Amino acid sequence: MLDSTTDNPLANADVAAQDDHVRTIFGILEGEREADLLLRNLYILDVHTESVYPGTLLVHGERIIALNPDESIVRFREEFDGQGLYAIPGLIDAHLHFESQLAHPAAFGEAIVPSGTTTVFGETLDFASAAGDEAVEAARALFSDHHKLPYRLYAFAPGKKTSTEVTEAMLEMDPVIGLGELAHLSYMTGNADDFRKSALGRANAGVVNCHWGVTALSDTLLNYMPAIGVDNNHDVWNEDDIEKSVRYGLNTQIKFGVGSPEVIRTMLRAIVKRRWPAENFQLCADNISVDRVLRLGHIDWVISLAIEMGMPPIQAIKMGTLYTARSFHRDRDLGSLSPGRFADIVLTDSLSKINPRFVFKGGKLVAQDRKLIAPAGIDYSVLTKQARPGLGDLRSEQLDLVPLEISEDGTQAKVLLFDVYGRGHLKFAQEVWVPFRDGVVVPEYEGAQLNRISVVQRYTDGERHVVNGLFKGVSIERGAVSTFWPAPSAYFVVVGSDSAEMHENLSQLDALVGGCIVTEDGESKAVLPLNFYGVMADMDLAELVEATRSIDDALAKLGNHNEGEPVVNKLLTLFISLDRFGFMK
Repeated sequence: MLDSTTDNPLANADVAAQDDHVRTIFGILEGEREADLLLRNLYILDVHTESVYPGTLLVHGERIIALNPDESIVRFREEFDGQGLYAIPGLIDAHLHFESQLAHPAAFGEAIVPSGTTTVFGETLDFASAAGDEAVEAARALFSDHHKLPYRLYAFAPGKKTSTEVTEAMLEMDPVIGLGELAHLSYMTGNADDFRKSALGRANAGVVNCHWGVTALSDTLLNYMPAIGVDNNHDVWNEDDIEKSVRYGLNTQIKFGVGSPEVIRTMLRAIVKRRWPAENFQLCADNISVDRVLRLGHIDWVISLAIEMGMPPIQAIKMGTLYTARSFHRDRDLGSLSPGRFADIVLTDSLSKINPRFVFKGGKLVAQDRKLIAPAGIDYSVLTKQARPGLGDLRSEQLDLVPLEISEDGTQAKVLLFDVYGRGHLKFAQEVWVPFRDGVVVPEYEGAQLNRISVVQRYTDGERHVVNGLFKGVSIERGAVSTFWPAPSAYFVVVGSDSAEMHENLSQLDALVGGCIVTEDGESKAVLPLNFYGVMADMDLAELVEATRSIDDALAKLGNHNEGEPVVNKLLTLFISLDRFGFMK
């Protein structure tokens, strides 16, 4: 019988590497070879037994190789005094859209790693969609130096918004581990592309994520995603959603970065009240600004919030560590401080309120006292594109708010009202009656003055698609603000009160690849350019935060009072619902 490895050089090389590895570990534990690092003077959280014990961790080759080794025998090149701090596993974000942060992966790492996040499971579907015909090449450039990042990146091929060819090519890339965010609402219509992408995800034996849309689905339709082997669902908003997601066997990701700040509290409150086992849940940002991370924290913040709301501290920590690793079948590498796992370690002075004092990735100190030790130094400039304007023939009057209907007495007009925090079609976009005087719509609803909004198609071969309405989310007394998003279709949104001002604002943004602009009397007051396919800024963290805050500062001078996420991030969340509910072609 032939040896199956003799004709396979790769198999032979792998066996040789593994032989060297197991001999190295044996030699270190026998005191014959040196380990890389010993961390001493720790109180170690054991997430498996849910206990804390004093001890030391021995690290070699990025992994923990021993708990409490015999220090009279083992040798090591470096040691680190843990100062009696608690050692917990590195925190994990279970679901994140890179492009929605507007930061490239290195800049994003500057924000999240000091908060204790050492692993991210990232979606790239909008980035790939924005890149169009260049999607595969662009994705390779985005991922090329991921090993240099101060956190671990596991990525997903697009489950929507791109062609099946792009999805198939990206499934073959490192660090892609599966199919991302498959859309329930199109799959359940019998969409052939969704069938193909689902098959590709299953055939590659990878993880499959979904956007389950649980609130709007009947019991029968809820079966479609779990029945084809979907692993994870992040589309929950309330107690009923959570119960259904868990009942149907999905790892349920509790998100804190999208919508009203009350959403995360509503979901955590439900978990505590219903006493649902924490093992069902993982924590994720979904979409979040780097500015919010700097102000509040990342996974560390939501763990601390869960504890504050009544969840036992170790259970809350496990939602952001072990339970997330398990949901992606990565708990042999991540999620606990056990031999064989990556030495991704956070040292905190409390388990009830996470305060990352020191953060290690693979045994290397990458952050201390909420500051990154050193930037990753990755150059992404190859992703920079040139602007391609498309609004040359747009006229101001196309942005006028025209009634959908006028009341019989001629005093009221029916118009669309969009809400930046609205979830579900009836909340996001409603038809409402407002005053109508002298042939003009009065932008007032339920006693509140509102701004107008226009949703404008950038590129067209025929009649330009424009949707006009009123808007809840930004309130300026003068001027205008606009943003652009290219995925899955290239559209602008502009908010203001005067069509001529809104038109001039759009003209200025159209001269850029993408971004956000604030104007007053046609003069630019703040600009955030997004030069990487219109979805990411070619900036480090400090530059990006300064730019997003300049947008907010300019709008504040125009009368806007903003809370929570920066305005640019709020406006960009609109495109999710504009696409989902058919307001873009």
